[in-house]
Amino acid sequence: MQPTLLDQGIMLMLVGMGTVFVFLSVLVAGMSLLALVVHRFSPAPVDAGASDEEVAAITAAITQHRRTRP
Repeated sequence: MQPTLLDQGIMLMLVGMGTVFVFLSVLVAGMSLLALVVHRFSPAPVDAGASDEEVAAITAAITQHRRTRP
């Protein structure tokens, strides 16, 4: 028996959807693996608070910029 046009269309749809599903599954697995590797080898966050002098300098710079801006 020769496959009809409808049978060929359904088969093409299933192959296409299967390909997309496999590709997206591999993509999700790869991204999860990459996230684990990056999390494992990334350095610990450093708590770098600004000193009082730095805060004063930044505040003065912002104030000066706002005054001179047209």
